[in-house]
Amino acid sequence: MVRGRLGLRLSLWYAVVFVVSMVVLVGITYWLLASSLARRDHDIIAATLREYALRYESDGLPALERAVEVEQRTGRRERLFVRVLGRGADVLFVSMPPGWADFDINQVGADDQEVERAPARSRNAVLEVASARLIDGTILQVGKSNEIRLALLAQFRTVVGWVAVLAMFVGVVGGLLITRSTLQPINELIQVVQEIIRTGRTHARVPSRGPTGDTVDELVRLVNTMLDRITGLIQAMGEALDNVAHDLRTPMARLRGTAERALQSGDPAAARDALADCLEESERIVSMLNTLMDISEAETGVLRLHREPVDIRALIDEVVELYEDVAEVKHVTVTVDPGDPVVVNGARDRLRQVFANLLDNGIKYTGEHGSVNISATHSPDGQAVVTVGDTGPGISAEDLPRIWDRLYRADRSRTERGLGLGLSLVKAYVQAHGGTVEAVSEADRGSVFTVRLPVGDPAA
Repeated sequence: MVRGRLGLRLSLWYAVVFVVSMVVLVGITYWLLASSLARRDHDIIAATLREYALRYESDGLPALERAVEVEQRTGRRERLFVRVLGRGADVLFVSMPPGWADFDINQVGADDQEVERAPARSRNAVLEVASARLIDGTILQVGKSNEIRLALLAQFRTVVGWVAVLAMFVGVVGGLLITRSTLQPINELIQVVQEIIRTGRTHARVPSRGPTGDTVDELVRLVNTMLDRITGLIQAMGEALDNVAHDLRTPMARLRGTAERALQSGDPAAARDALADCLEESERIVSMLNTLMDISEAETGVLRLHREPVDIRALIDEVVELYEDVAEVKHVTVTVDPGDPVVVNGARDRLRQVFANLLDNGIKYTGEHGSVNISATHSPDGQAVVTVGDTGPGISAEDLPRIWDRLYRADRSRTERGLGLGLSLVKAYVQAHGGTVEAVSEADRGSVFTVRLPVGDPAA
């Protein structure tokens, strides 16, 4: 019903605009044609008046009479009214074409004026007359009927009227067809949305006509892209829930088993140890949930960042110092390339967690006597670039695209203790700062993680 009303309104608006435009165009054309024809008649009257005045002044009235009679009889000149009035307004000469007797020429005075009008008594016609006073005081008058002009305009109105009616019909029909064609993608979009609402499945897509540059086609493309994103998010949410359920099942079972053993043993020391284990597992669960919340806030743009000038190189030194003991236990060498300070405008605690997670990953998955190298530099395009490379086993090509997914852990990493959220958190925090992070890796040849952040003003 709504679609029908929208199509009807668009068709009516199109028809109204088309009809009004047609009326205005025809009106302007008619006015220009009428003005042009009137100007032509007036030019003929003026030119003839000048010619006859010169003839009268050079050869006299008899020569003028002969010239008028010859021209009217031979048809060398259009049919004209010619009259000569004496000083006392008496008629010295008059030439009136046949059929013009009902023009009321008495309304034409003897004054030297530009154009006067003498209407016909029995029909819709006017005799337009121009007068000129000659050197001897006589008045020469030349006039022309507007009948031919009126006939041409009447014929023009008839022809243009029929053409306008046909054009309006074609315009209205064309408007209906254009409206229907224009609204077709919108109707298809409505059908897809109704199908999604009815079934709850987001697999349906609006048919696309390709990159035509049309606004409606662009809307269709954006809606399809949005549906793809929604479908992907739903799938990711399902996978994340599965992973959460899987990863929570083990610590919850461990909590329950520990508590049951403590209750059954009746030993206070065993109960104390069981409480310590339960606390550790509960902290692990809380850490997982908090990390998931932080990732969600960062990805949705609601994470609050207390920005300040941060020296990335000094922050990396702090992180390396924090992980010195862990690296020493695994006999992993951690080196930081020397260089000038690199300052960005960001949240110190969030960035510390980014580099801590990357360094923790590098140490965790690098074998004994391996190495992790960190560098911080400025890129030519005005960004801070931090790279963390390790000599670990690397990441397979099939796992590399998914390492940023929440709770995703490749087969090789499942032997190490972890939540599977570290890299997801790294990506979320980096993007919240307006930066990017990427990984390059080959199996058995190590991995290199690159973080790019906008450079901040140290004085900000």
